[in-house]
Amino acid sequence: MDRVLIVVPAWNEEEAVGDTVREIFAALPDVDVLVVDDGSTDRTARVARAAGAMVLELPINLGVGGAMRAGFRYAVRHDYDAAVQVDADGQHNPVEVKDLLAELGHADLVIGVRFSGKGAYHVAGPRKWAMKVLAVVLSRVTKTKLTDTTSGFKATGRKTLPLFAENYPTEYLGDTIEALVIAARGGCKIVQVPVNMRVRRAGTPSHSPLKSSIYLFRAGFALVLALIRRWDIKSNADTPLPTEVKA
Repeated sequence: MDRVLIVVPAWNEEEAVGDTVREIFAALPDVDVLVVDDGSTDRTARVARAAGAMVLELPINLGVGGAMRAGFRYAVRHDYDAAVQVDADGQHNPVEVKDLLAELGHADLVIGVRFSGKGAYHVAGPRKWAMKVLAVVLSRVTKTKLTDTTSGFKATGRKTLPLFAENYPTEYLGDTIEALVIAARGGCKIVQVPVNMRVRRAGTPSHSPLKSSIYLFRAGFALVLALIRRWDIKSNADTPLPTEVKA
């Protein structure tokens, strides 16, 4: 893999993003790191830049999907071979990026899965049920066995990059569920590799019985929407980026 861009979507992550960027460079000294500051109101952009990352500042909060679409457009425009999403909170281990990239030799999209016997990450209750249903349905859609369809730890290859640069969903859960449907309908091969999800460096996880129930409803709605929606699949990433990237 010649040129790899690590895309770090970040919203108010000043406490974690600096250490995350430094850890990425320590594990992967030959990659470029782009932090997409998703309308943060804190010092996220300044901290990321001080750690050595390029920073793309969005004027408003678009969510993970919008931040990643901007990152994909940057990757296409600057002729990268692959883009890897690494979350700013430190839950994704940069050392495992190499495992994802290794699979891009025979796939177009690689998912780092959290439920494969590696690590101690687990979910229960409504979230667990929703994830199992999503895995069954999306395995059929993508014609490959998937066990973790909502993982944000993904590597995207040259065939998928322009597709995502133009069509990556910005709705809640769209960046995971709908993105897989779009990739499958765009003729992309999807595979998964086991990864170890870590505890956040800072902040509080957004889990509670109420939020888990809401997640179940939203996941089901996102899946139905993904399956019935008709996309005019495009691979044109000429739309201007929100702001100039500053190193």
